Amino acid sequence: MRKNPDGWNGKQTLAMHWLQRSNLQSARAWRLKQGLREVYAAANQTNDEDSARTALGRWLSWARRCRLEPFKKLAKTLTEQFDGVVRGMLDGRSNAYVEAMDGLLQQTKVAARGFRDVNNFIAIAYLRMSKLKHLPTSPFLPAIPYELGRTTHVC
Repeated sequence: MRKNPDGWNGKQTLAMHWLQRSNLQSARAWRLKQGLREVYAAANQTNDEDSARTALGRWLSWARRCRLEPFKKLAKTLTEQFDGVVRGMLDGRSNAYVEAMDGLLQQTKVAARGFRDVNNFIAIAYLRMSKLKHLPTSPFLPAIPYELGRTTHVC
């Protein structure tokens, strides 16, 4: 059920056709999920705000009447954030960048366990997140090659 229908093999296709014809809650949930995916895909393709609002409004109406509590809760949340959801549908953006930054911050937090002050944690977070290119890979290596930093004195 989590796979995209384009990637199904023959056995999975037959199983999903049987499931779609059944009256199970999981079949309704799958149809709702696929319907929302189609709404997002159509909005991303057409990039038309009015049609995106209309299609999302129809899907929200369906989700509110579906008798599945998780989808009712999702419909309530999407209704509260309706304008932002429509903008997100048209932009085609994801939260991958924010999730990546959160992962880096979590790593920094683990590395900063011994710091006594929050300002030290903030400084380390800025250093890790800024992706500075001119710093050495190891703090024990010189920033410039040893040969370039040595001067010879002639007596």
